[in-house]
Amino acid sequence: MPPVDENIGLGLIERQVEALLFVSPQPVPAETIAAHLGISPERAESAIKTLRAQYAKGRGITLLHIGGGWQMATAPDLADAVESFAAFLSTQRIRLSRAALETLSVIAYNQPITMSEIEEIRSVRCDRVVETLLKNGLIDRPRSDSRKKSMRRYRTTNKFLEIFGLSSISALPTLEELRGEYEEEDADGHAPENETPDEETREETNCDE
Repeated sequence: MPPVDENIGLGLIERQVEALLFVSPQPVPAETIAAHLGISPERAESAIKTLRAQYAKGRGITLLHIGGGWQMATAPDLADAVESFAAFLSTQRIRLSRAALETLSVIAYNQPITMSEIEEIRSVRCDRVVETLLKNGLIDRPRSDSRKKSMRRYRTTNKFLEIFGLSSISALPTLEELRGEYEEEDADGHAPENETPDEETREETNCDE
């Protein structure tokens, strides 16, 4: 990125440093921050000092100096609340088998779609997988749909968009884009292996795990 003018408002530099530390999963040295923002290491250290002073005023986060770098962390006195919430979040994680992910993809790209159509595309029974997706809130069906099960229409939910980081269904990559990515992986020798019928059957059986 182009160098940032060090003479512009100090607040901007502090905000930029804060943003970099926020997205980094590991400690970041002041020199690395300085090089990325096009400022001097001294200016980066000054911004970090300012942030630490702000966080010391009863904030929920702090900055730790670890292994020569700086990293955001929650305030020590909030450990109980953080641990409790982390435990809650761990119960909200959704684990899907490959069969469930494939079924979810079929629904996402063809919604609204019936069970019969889903099974026709996948060439296997999908009722248990669909129930798993419903249970996890990734798909739904109109409450007023009184048709028999095979004719009910399924669609993705807002939770699906949230989990996959999409603003809307229109933000899904096109099939052509996905095909291009797959071909690039294939050229590099990293494409996923073809799934055998036995593997498909095994994942269908374990889809609720």
